[in-house]
Amino acid sequence: MLASPAAAAINNQDPSKFIETLSNDGFAVLRNGSRASAKAQFRTMLAQHFAVDAIGDRLIRRWLPTISPQQKAAYKAAFPNYIVGTYADRLFEYADADLRVVRAMPLGGGVEVTTQVLKPGQQPVVAIWSVAKAGSGYKVTNLKVAGINLAIAQAADFDAIVQRKGFDALVAQMKARG
Repeated sequence: MLASPAAAAINNQDPSKFIETLSNDGFAVLRNGSRASAKAQFRTMLAQHFAVDAIGDRLIRRWLPTISPQQKAAYKAAFPNYIVGTYADRLFEYADADLRVVRAMPLGGGVEVTTQVLKPGQQPVVAIWSVAKAGSGYKVTNLKVAGINLAIAQAADFDAIVQRKGFDALVAQMKARG
C-alpha cells in the first residue's frame, strides 16, 4: 500500500484538528496524483482513520443474524474496496475545494465536527463528521453531507439489494464496484 504524502501530519489527538488535517491530506491526494494512485492512497487513509469494521457491521446490522460466517467474511473483504470505488470518483469533483472546520461538539461517546466544503464558485456544503476515540486517537464513524446521513442511506441501499436478490448478490455487487 502507498502511504499518503502527508500521513504523518494528521493530528489524531484533537477532533477538529483530526478532521482538518485528514481533509487537507485527502485534498492533497486528489490534487497530486492519478486516479489509480489516489484510490490506493484513499484505501490506506480509510484503513488508518475510519472505523471500517464498525461502519461495515452497522450497514448490515439487520442481516447479521441470518448470514453465515463465510458470507460475513466475504462482505468484510469487499467492503473497503467498495467504499473507495463508490466514493473516490465523486471526490475528484472537489479536487479544487478546501475544508473549514466550523465547530466540534461532544455527542454521545464521540464528537461531531461540523465543516464547510468550500468549492470556488459554489455555495459551501456542510459536512458533519462523527468521530470517536479509538486507541490513542480518533477515527471517523460516520459522515453527513448536505443533510444526508451516509450510513443510513448506504444501509437502506444494502437492505434493498438483500431483500430483492439476497446477501450473496450484495457482496457480488460490492466486488464489482470495488
